[in-house]
Amino acid sequence: MANSKLAQLRKKIKQFETSDTKASVWQMINTIVPYILLWYLAYEAISISIWLSLAISVITAGFVVRTFIIFHDCCHGSFFHNRKLNNIVGTITGILTMFPYEKWKREHSIHHATSGNLDKRGTGDIWVMTVDEYVKATKLERLQYRLYRNPFVMFVLGPLMLFFVENRKNRKDARKKERINMYVTNVSIVAIAIVLMLAIGWVNFLIVQLPIMFVSGMLGIWLFYVQHQFEDSYFEDESDWDYVKAAIDGSSYYKLPKILQWITGNIGYHHVHHLSPKVPNYHLEPVHNSTPELQQATTITVGSSLKSIRFRLYDEEAKTFVTFKEVKHLLKQPNKKVSMQVNKT
Repeated sequence: MANSKLAQLRKKIKQFETSDTKASVWQMINTIVPYILLWYLAYEAISISIWLSLAISVITAGFVVRTFIIFHDCCHGSFFHNRKLNNIVGTITGILTMFPYEKWKREHSIHHATSGNLDKRGTGDIWVMTVDEYVKATKLERLQYRLYRNPFVMFVLGPLMLFFVENRKNRKDARKKERINMYVTNVSIVAIAIVLMLAIGWVNFLIVQLPIMFVSGMLGIWLFYVQHQFEDSYFEDESDWDYVKAAIDGSSYYKLPKILQWITGNIGYHHVHHLSPKVPNYHLEPVHNSTPELQQATTITVGSSLKSIRFRLYDEEAKTFVTFKEVKHLLKQPNKKVSMQVNKT
């Protein structure tokens, strides 16, 4: 049944699973060129006002997010027809956004293949514990999880850990191609930083670059977080997991104001993207608008998405996210069946 539904949906959206070279090139122009110009303007603004420079850096961070969407599409091989061109542009945009192309491509493909599968968590996704797992965990494990899910740790310290630690190292069993790409990316980032510091001074470089990194990193983590961590998101054991449901029910439609939709490269249509990663970002909205089944996905807005900060644990029985406070009483009875006992008061 699942395969039948997937086949029917794929047939409807197949016409959109083809990149448009002109559209892709134009997106690179209207994204990367403004990114570079705004970076320079942020530097020039320092002589006028640090606050003006900071304001420009925040806007620049939006174009970093948009550049990341190009990188993201290249990882799926959907930005250009040519595989080699996807790899080249993906590596370049990875350097600009400080993401290793080959490593992230691998981890993100695993994320797509396992999203919402409770038995295959851990690669390319946000750490999610079920109520039962949390209650049965040791005090140290619960502390680690609570720290990880703390908004300050996730959205403030998270970008720093991502850019300076996670994105800068290879996994132990990384293949040669992945390792070389990591080295090329790291060396290129350092080389660009050195050139810019020599040109404008290291203090000016940090004044411009650090806010851009921080804001873009925070926005990126938020987008990834909120599009899978909504109240009635989809999570199932391997035996009951369904790819179509994971895509449509486990990924939200983040309905953003048009300017934010443009800046984020239509990634708000995340349910469409998860159903068919081969659809380039500029075709996601047409797919959603022309496919009634996809319009049934959970819709969240900027306002309603803020509620997701409260969601901490997934209740397998109730099929919903709950807060730490709602399961606090269960910690006194860890040997009992806990999923049905969440206090919703």
